[in-house]
Amino acid sequence: MIDFFGKNWEKILRENELVSFGALWQLKADWFEEPNIRRGGWSGVIKTPLEQLNDTPVFIFIKRQENHMSRTWLHPISGIATFQKEYDNIQLFHRYQIPTLELVYFGTRSYNGNRQAIIATQDLEGYFPLDVLLPTSSSKVVKGWSDRQALLKATAKVLSQMHQHHLQHNSLYPKHIFAKPVGDSWDIRIIDLEKAKRRLFKKTAILRDLGTIWRHTLDWTTKEQVTFFKAYVNESRLSSKSKKIWYQIQDRVLSKSK
Repeated sequence: MIDFFGKNWEKILRENELVSFGALWQLKADWFEEPNIRRGGWSGVIKTPLEQLNDTPVFIFIKRQENHMSRTWLHPISGIATFQKEYDNIQLFHRYQIPTLELVYFGTRSYNGNRQAIIATQDLEGYFPLDVLLPTSSSKVVKGWSDRQALLKATAKVLSQMHQHHLQHNSLYPKHIFAKPVGDSWDIRIIDLEKAKRRLFKKTAILRDLGTIWRHTLDWTTKEQVTFFKAYVNESRLSSKSKKIWYQIQDRVLSKSK
């Protein structure tokens, strides 16, 4: 059995009588997302407020799963809970100071022959996913080209930081990148790290992740893509090396679109 508490969260959970795996597992709340039934088990998400001493509640997401396993090269037969992979990757992102979710709790246990896992994270209050922020027809937070340009640059810099450590998100859709306006810039958070992995070659991660996000941001203009990519490679004028990567990403997008 594993019990991990994020910094300062054990006290808050205790004050809300949710300091144990059993209490979090039994907590009654409507599903925030309907349970996902696959891999021989199930996985679901709820959202709940926690009371604090200052009377300002804080919301957390509690993800619970049972017999929802994923095989790894270290566990090729029995596998590990998919939340274990997400927990490990969140910790890895924190180690490299790549902005992601704040961990509240992570735990695993075996109960009546079933393998259960819980991961709880703080709600990203005030943040919005890129698929809400970037469409020009629906966004009310991004006000004008300067805001949009700052958002593209801030996102690019975080993704570049991630790839510098040879980390590939592996499912980099706009809905998995959250942003919050802070002054003239944006605070970025990368979520849904269950499929993230290290790559021997950084370029593999670059082509996979940037190809994915460009394929799912079809409303970006070429000018916006260039703005994003220049910020990503930290160049005011693209070098021959960067141009080569640019064209390889474009080729990947075209081949996946066919």
